[in-house]
This record gives sequence, C-alpha cells and structure tokens, in this order.
Amino acid sequence: MTHQPDPSFLDPDEESAAREGDTTVDLTIDEAEAVDDLQALADEVADVMPEPPAREATRYRSSPTEDVSERIIEELEHDLEEGVVRLQQMEKRETEQLDRHHRLLADFANYRNRTGRDIQMAVDLSERKLLLEMLPVMDNFERCIGATYTTVDEYRNGVLLIQKQFLDALRRIGVEEIDLKVGDAFDARNAEALATAADPVLPDGAIASIFERGFMLRDQLLRAARVVVNHHPDAGPEVDVPGSLQ
Repeated sequence: MTHQPDPSFLDPDEESAAREGDTTVDLTIDEAEAVDDLQALADEVADVMPEPPAREATRYRSSPTEDVSERIIEELEHDLEEGVVRLQQMEKRETEQLDRHHRLLADFANYRNRTGRDIQMAVDLSERKLLLEMLPVMDNFERCIGATYTTVDEYRNGVLLIQKQFLDALRRIGVEEIDLKVGDAFDARNAEALATAADPVLPDGAIASIFERGFMLRDQLLRAARVVVNHHPDAGPEVDVPGSLQ
C-alpha cells in the first residue's frame, strides 16, 4: 500500500511546484475552448449587470442648441420680470393720478361753491348799498310832498334839491351823467336819435333837444341819451341818423 502525503502538510516549495504543474496543464487547453469559456463568462456578466439607460449617459452632456434655448429662456424671464416691474410702476402712477384727479375735482367743486357764494354776497351788498343811497332820496320826496309851500318857486327849489341829492347818490355808486347839452354834435356812441327838427339857429346834425339823459357806469355806457337831431332842409337830403325813430 502506497502512502499518500497529506496535502495540508505539503512543503511550501512542493505546493508551489504543484501549482506550477497545474498551470502547465491548463495551458495545454485547446484555444477554441478557452475562447468559448471567456465568451460564456462575458455573457453571464452581461446577464447579471443591467444596461445603463441612454438618458443617464447623456444627462450631463449639453448640445449647442440646448445652450441657445436656455439663454433665450433666461432673456424672456428677465424681460418678463422687467415688464412686471414696469406694470406695477404704471399702476402706481395711475393710482396717484386718479387720487390727484379726485382731489382736483373736489377742490374745483369747493371753489365753484365758494365763488357762487361770494358773487351772491357781492350782489347782495351792492343792492344793499344802492338801496341805502336811495332811501334818503325817498325820505326827502315824502317831506317835499308833506310840506306847505307859499309859492311855486319854493316848491321847485325843493325838487331841485332832491334831484341834486339823487345825482350825488348815483355818483357815489359809480353812475355818472353823460355831459350832453343842446347844440352839441350828435354822437351815436352815447345817444339815440328819436326824431329830427329844423332849427335855423342850430347847426345841421346838432342836438336840438334832450328827451332822456344818458348815464355811464364806471366808464361803460349804462343808458344812451334819447335826443332830437337838428336838420336843415336846404342842406341836402336828410341824413339817416343811426338809432333814429322818425
């Protein structure tokens, strides 16, 4: 019976020699079989390991088209933000303008009401001033009527005093009598012709008589005088006098 040595007690040199012997034996394997074994091993590894998705491989790669699109999107977003800011500013200005418009409307309404009250107050004061000037004249007329005159001249002098008082009252409120007398040339700007007369003493076109006197209110014509205009028959055709009531 042949004694077989225990593999666990082999000398290291002997173990190395045994491995070299094994390697030498493997090298003698047929080349076609080795290729088949390697292909089989590769197929097993391919079956075990899943293929990576195509997107994972291209996730971190960007093309020029994607870069241009990103820049366009960034510009559009920037323009959109600017548009929003400008819109907010315009809305703010619109609100301010509306508030200002409403304040101006309120101020104008207050001004109109205040002006109306002032005008009415001025009219009332003017009427009051006029009446206060006229009342003394009325008092003197009543005294004149109730008085006893011995002669007509005394009565006439009393009426003349009342007339002077009345003219003075008119003068104090801005009313002046137009300085016009018989013999003055007719002026259609401050006089109105009622008729014509043929007085040889007066010149042609002169005022022959005054029917109503005219008055001015603070350099403006208040009432035109109503007069009769002189006309000579031998002076030619009668002139059509403006305002004439022939």
